[in-house]
Amino acid sequence: MAPKKSLTRFSVQHRTLLPGSEKTASAGVAETPAPLANRITVSVIVRRKRALKSAHITGAERLTRAQFRANHGADPEAVRLVRAFAKEYNLTVQPGTPAPGRRTIKLTGTVANLQRAFEVSLMHKTIGDTTCRVRQGGINIPEELLGYVVAVLGLDNRPQAQPHFRIAGQTGATAARLAQGSGFARPHAAGTSYTPVQVAQFYGFPAVQATNQTIALIELGGGFRQADITAYFQSLGQKAPKVIAVPVSGGKNSPGTPDGADGEVMLDIEVAAAVAPGSRIVVYFAPNTDQGFVDAIASAVHDTTYKPSVISISWGAAETNWTTQAMNALDAACQSAAALGISITVASGDNGSSDGVSDNGKHVDFPASSPHVLACGGTRLAGSNSTITSETVWNDLNGGATGGGVSNAFALPSWQSKVSVPKPTGSTGGRGVPDVAGNADPETGYTIRVDGQTMVIGGTSAVAPLWAGLIALANQQNGKSVGFINPAIYTAKAKSAFRDITQGNNGAFKADAGWDACTGLGSPNAPKLITTVSPGAKTPKKKTTAKRTKTASKSSANARKKLPGKRKPPTLTLKRGNKKSK
Repeated sequence: MAPKKSLTRFSVQHRTLLPGSEKTASAGVAETPAPLANRITVSVIVRRKRALKSAHITGAERLTRAQFRANHGADPEAVRLVRAFAKEYNLTVQPGTPAPGRRTIKLTGTVANLQRAFEVSLMHKTIGDTTCRVRQGGINIPEELLGYVVAVLGLDNRPQAQPHFRIAGQTGATAARLAQGSGFARPHAAGTSYTPVQVAQFYGFPAVQATNQTIALIELGGGFRQADITAYFQSLGQKAPKVIAVPVSGGKNSPGTPDGADGEVMLDIEVAAAVAPGSRIVVYFAPNTDQGFVDAIASAVHDTTYKPSVISISWGAAETNWTTQAMNALDAACQSAAALGISITVASGDNGSSDGVSDNGKHVDFPASSPHVLACGGTRLAGSNSTITSETVWNDLNGGATGGGVSNAFALPSWQSKVSVPKPTGSTGGRGVPDVAGNADPETGYTIRVDGQTMVIGGTSAVAPLWAGLIALANQQNGKSVGFINPAIYTAKAKSAFRDITQGNNGAFKADAGWDACTGLGSPNAPKLITTVSPGAKTPKKKTTAKRTKTASKSSANARKKLPGKRKPPTLTLKRGNKKSK
């Protein structure tokens, strides 16, 4: 019989840096040590039992939930090691973690024990008007865990992301708070406004009911009131949607005032539900931390109760504001969505080519820069009687402009290889942002009801739920979820599915014919797009040679089970980390 391992098994091992875990110093004041007796919960994310295949993460070969759970959830050996590690450091494993198909193990313990377990120093720091727990530098783990543990999130709970919406034409105290507050939004001069239904008509959305579709919304703050939803849809002449709030990791539906994140929540709900009438809206509320963000997306992807077919995300931050381990963990959740046939739409940001980073450089927003989501940029749209008369890049020259550029973290995907994506500014990266666009300028924004007030809101936050609604309609009309659509929309035959935007800029990048780093491929021509992304509308396979053996015939039959034209997906080339952290 093999001897039992020592109870000090991990504490005596050599420590090594968890790749990609390095955290920069936080802005703020009044730093003090975190109270040692405080209890917190962290997420330890472990490697998959088996890696997803190339065909899975490009959406070419889908998995059932049963197949995914059986083969691509948490590695049992990794789970065993983390449980033993937790026991040695007096950390409690949250029951039910990792959940089926998931790879997150929740560990709860005192600050003192977590500092010892991960060799970090946790401090309290005031950021804005909130006291946050922060760390600086890397996380160090016992060498036996290296390769099994790919991320540890939640030691630091500073705000991770911002919502990408902007309010038009507000004056007075509310506007002042919005302009000067927590970076949520800033007022813009009043202009023309449209209802989401009018915008959908401009783009040719079909007038059908999406009664069998569930649209998931990821929210990291704010909330909704049913009275506002009822009143808003009554004003549109539509039946109010069924809106369900799902709490994730301590988040909850917490409506406040228009000067907070409620504007984001209501914009998402009202746009998605108005353009895809009859759809069910499920809102996943999580804390605004990297841990909460990843939890929310993974919860939506693996939700077997509501089973969303499309997920809309209107929150994000510049790639430079993320740790590599957090980007890898979030992107892995997006890969899981692609494998399961779930689409994800993400706002590309509202701060132009700088993405709000004050170093005079070019930056893109994450998770829009993930190569496993549909990144949504913004336009300025004018039209009447359901006809577009003008559409240009959204850039109001007053601080608001569509995000877009080239990732310095993620490599150029194969499906973008035939469009002219500029070179990244760093030594790695290459994924171009955005993929598509839609109306976003607050001066041609959306009429929205928030906390009893009617206001006009724009930003790329409106474009993510707009495209999510369009995808829900496509799913309904095609009779099957379209899943990860990026490989399909970058083919030559998809050109007619877009209105090419050729005028304007977002700072460093100019619009041009074809794909550009302002509006991607363009805004949707909905009828053509729905046909283009239909799972049954793939390019025919090349004919095989006449000479066939039984073995060859069998191989050909197996090949037909896979969607044609699939390409090898990109290798995620990040500035830090290794392949095991993906």
